[in-house]
Amino acid sequence: MITLKTSEEMELMRLANDLVGQTLAEVAKYIAPGVTTKKLDKVAYDFITDHGATPAFLGYEGFEGSICVSINEEVVHGIPRDDKFIRNGDIVSVDCGTKLNGFTGDSAYTFACGEVPPSVLELLKTTKESLYRGIEQAVAGNRVGHISSAVQTYCEAKGYGVVRELEGHGIGMEMHESPGVPNFGRKGTGAMLRNGMCICIEPMITMGSRHIVFDRSDGWTVRTRDGKPAAHFEHCLGIWNGQPHILSSFEYIKEVLGEDREF
Repeated sequence: MITLKTSEEMELMRLANDLVGQTLAEVAKYIAPGVTTKKLDKVAYDFITDHGATPAFLGYEGFEGSICVSINEEVVHGIPRDDKFIRNGDIVSVDCGTKLNGFTGDSAYTFACGEVPPSVLELLKTTKESLYRGIEQAVAGNRVGHISSAVQTYCEAKGYGVVRELEGHGIGMEMHESPGVPNFGRKGTGAMLRNGMCICIEPMITMGSRHIVFDRSDGWTVRTRDGKPAAHFEHCLGIWNGQPHILSSFEYIKEVLGEDREF
């Protein structure tokens, strides 16, 4: 069932998501060669709890971290570990969620560490651009398929793979609500978009084949089958007065990275 939010609830959603944006920016300060993914997790946990919220991911269906940290060919759901080090040239996808005043924030960003090949930076650029292509279609009266088609056609036209087994989602008091928001599909299909809906759009795009594998060793990490890099960007948005309003923020990340860097 799709739960529509009031204007007051939408504001609470904005506050939870704004904290996610701040947390991602705080984590960005520590992404460097030699840093463990567990260190990033501690930074996120401390920042979220210091701001009166709880990490939405921690303990969710048994997940062990406050954030997901996925490196290079890892698409999503990387578990933070003490023995997993970030290296120069890695791309690092960080997915973060908060619970604040009973509502949930959720957003993700893929960062470049050090000297990343231009071809990989182009993957990040395209994935991020496809997110905004999808957001443009999130207007009342359209259907979820308008979003899905926008992401898919933009990325596939540039030769990238679009992961199909994982998708965006509705969000509110629960992290995952209806409707599902795939990154592939046809216009005019799926749930009707209405005022009061809150959804997360999160393109997961690969440099090679779209096919993925689920890591049996930890039960969580999702990787590209061919071992090629993947990027992940996510915004949470609410539909109000017929238009999409982005509730999460990448602006804090921009402040940390500086004017000369996008990732």
